Amino acid sequence: MIHFQLVALSGTKFDGEAYEIVLPTLDGEIGVLQDHMPLVSVATTGVVAVRKDPKDTDRDREYFAISGGVIEVSGNKLRVLVDEADNAADISEAEAEAAMERAQQMKAEAKDQVSLDHAQQLVDRHAVRLHVADLHRRHRRS
Repeated sequence: MIHFQLVALSGTKFDGEAYEIVLPTLDGEIGVLQDHMPLVSVATTGVVAVRKDPKDTDRDREYFAISGGVIEVSGNKLRVLVDEADNAADISEAEAEAAMERAQQMKAEAKDQVSLDHAQQLVDRHAVRLHVADLHRRHRRS
């Protein structure tokens, strides 16, 4: 088992033992298991999937939508520091859809590159939140 901490600016989102954690990085997804080599990497906007027990199926995993941050693996400890992290169970699909519509409107109305980049970051963030909420919903029905 590996000790996993997911810490956002708003507080700790996960702090406990896990069997496997899948994380989004600049080079694609990585899986972290016990005895993983030491690593410092960049986390990108995406989905974090946590398998708490080796016997857990995909539907038993806990999902988080994160925005960029830093990943550190050292001595069977994984710490991920991010700006924002939302647990799948806490995401309201209706609110995320409304936020996505607002972000897409901002993008369509952007008058300069800075505004366009900001709007695109919001679109990306809300797309991940919707994806995580969908994963949660589909796996809970199984």
